[in-house]
Amino acid sequence: MAGESDASSNATLSCARCEKPALLQCPKCVELKLPREGASFCTQDCFKAAWSSHKSVHAKAQLSSIANSLPGDQNSDLVSQGWLYCVRRGQGRTPKLPHFDWTGPLKQYLISPKRIVPAEIEKPDWAIDGTPKIEPNSDLQHVVEIKTPEQIQRMRETCKIAREVLDAAARVIRPGVTTDEIDRVVHEATIAAGGYPSPLNYYFFPKSCCTSVNEVICHGIPDARKLEDGDIVNVDVTVCYKGCHGDLNETYFVGNVDEASRQLVKCTYECLEKAIAIVKPGVRFREIGEIVNRHATMSGLSVVRSYCGHGIGDLFHCAPNIPHYARNKAVGVMKAGQTFTIEPMINAGTWRDRTWPDGWTAVTADGKRSAQFEHTLLVTETGVEVLTARLPSSPDVYPWLKK
Repeated sequence: MAGESDASSNATLSCARCEKPALLQCPKCVELKLPREGASFCTQDCFKAAWSSHKSVHAKAQLSSIANSLPGDQNSDLVSQGWLYCVRRGQGRTPKLPHFDWTGPLKQYLISPKRIVPAEIEKPDWAIDGTPKIEPNSDLQHVVEIKTPEQIQRMRETCKIAREVLDAAARVIRPGVTTDEIDRVVHEATIAAGGYPSPLNYYFFPKSCCTSVNEVICHGIPDARKLEDGDIVNVDVTVCYKGCHGDLNETYFVGNVDEASRQLVKCTYECLEKAIAIVKPGVRFREIGEIVNRHATMSGLSVVRSYCGHGIGDLFHCAPNIPHYARNKAVGVMKAGQTFTIEPMINAGTWRDRTWPDGWTAVTADGKRSAQFEHTLLVTETGVEVLTARLPSSPDVYPWLKK
């Protein structure tokens, strides 16, 4: 029996657009080896008219092909649900793992689609298009604001919410949980409190918090990677509520962590506590770096220089800058009514960093681990108030805090 030719087979198919007998087939569909049903057309004109909708078939097929080649937890289910790799500082997505000379064991993983914020939630000006308008042009980028009593009360409320949100995230951290799941908890807890997760779409940052694992210094993007026994993970939360921001972070142990990592996290916690202890009117901002650097280097650790603490209030980031390293050039002295963060990032190896292809994730240049802690502070007439202080209900996760 003679074999059936392609032409005779096509003649039995219907045009994907008008259902007339189809004699032509989309060349891209042929290349991708897609079924001829839905890829056949009666004329070039019908093919051109259908192109805008038909080409989506190719994209879905390519995503499916890539999904089938992904290992383990990066599987076809995630890709088909819109999980992709972040590129171009949050402004782009790709189904392919970006090429990079990864400095340690970690690499980028797929991230989920952007989470939704209800319409009734008050939003900062970057929520829709990713671009802050007020913040970069404010005089408060150069002048340290003295907060009014009304502003201070709003900040207290916001920072308490931020603390409660971070505590909610801490409670779900364990081996097998993805950092995307941590982000979901942060997002939902923030919304439930009536707040907006400040990082979400801030200069196109794609998630509601930062999760920085092992060699990630800061700005890690929550993704599909499951936390593993022995990891350390920093969760950085900022909440926008009643028009002002509250910012804090902590580094947590995942399961059984080696002694070197435990000492790194403990020393980083101590660096923050020692820095907070000197905050009061009249102290120079640059003194914070001297305190942090001295304690870190005594333990054989290094202080990250590329990122610093910052002023905060009605603006997410503003003056003053708070470097954490010694011999820094920070200007100005502390005055009652100022609010700012201290957030030392301490590395087990070199202080130098590199940035992943997503444009956000900062990692240690040598792939060794990094830890961080952060509080939002208010300078008072006699000293300091830690606006994001731990609550009696905060999870008991640090052995050195146990009585």
